[in-house]
Amino acid sequence: MVAEKDIAEKVLEAYNDVFADIVNGLLFQGKKVISEEELEEQAAYSHYKSDGALREQERDVSKIWKTGKIKLAFVGFENQTDIDSDMPFRVIGYDGAEYRSQLNSKERYPVITLVLYFGSERRWKKPKSLLEQLNIPEALKPFVNDYKINVFEIAFLTEEQVKLFQSDFRIIADYFVQKRKNGEYHPEPQELRHVQETLQMLSIMSGDHRFEEVYNESMERGSYTMCEMLDRMINKGKVEGIREGISEGKTQMILKMYQLHFPLEQIAAASEKTVEEIKTIIKEQAPLLS
Repeated sequence: MVAEKDIAEKVLEAYNDVFADIVNGLLFQGKKVISEEELEEQAAYSHYKSDGALREQERDVSKIWKTGKIKLAFVGFENQTDIDSDMPFRVIGYDGAEYRSQLNSKERYPVITLVLYFGSERRWKKPKSLLEQLNIPEALKPFVNDYKINVFEIAFLTEEQVKLFQSDFRIIADYFVQKRKNGEYHPEPQELRHVQETLQMLSIMSGDHRFEEVYNESMERGSYTMCEMLDRMINKGKVEGIREGISEGKTQMILKMYQLHFPLEQIAAASEKTVEEIKTIIKEQAPLLS
């Protein structure tokens, strides 16, 4: 499941329009400072030496921001569904590897990492800087450099902040904010540019696979309106919930009739099921009869 989440996050965020929108929305209050045309793919892998062995570390998503042939900055995303108290160590490792790669180049540009936290049950109260994570003797504190990380709690953004996004990421952020605040989600009539990737990410991150099912149905109809698709998903869920409730009610009725020694044919007729289905239900629910 963790691997699936990582893949789903990376696929959507790797699109230049989504990547630029996330950076502009979180860092520049929605102002279009970075355009998708100025982004260039960057290798997500770097290496470090540990215990005498060369090891590999991988960022979730990373790109170079360029204007013409000049590199302005390296920007990377780290996605988190759980709080990681060691994140300052991880980020300084990623950033340090990128800075080290510049030693062999004449180009010098800043490295920026955004930690996107999608958890909704707890705020990120773990260390957001290196000094918070270290136990430093008082005499050494003036000589230890700090390193702060940029953590953005997506589910705790304000409605105003969510509206700063213009890409499909706005749907992702809006979903997590609404679910945290209200326990429900009422989509806006926003059309998606990356339909499958957005609904796949919502499906994996929320654990609700109806998102993918609705995507498949919508593709057959040629519909790409978010409001329509998610309204169908929500309505479908309500209908399935009702059916599930009816099914559970029938199961109790079947077990009760069986305990009272009604013939299987009569139980089947009363529950609108076949005799074979009645036998299966009784067999599966046998522990409840003891």
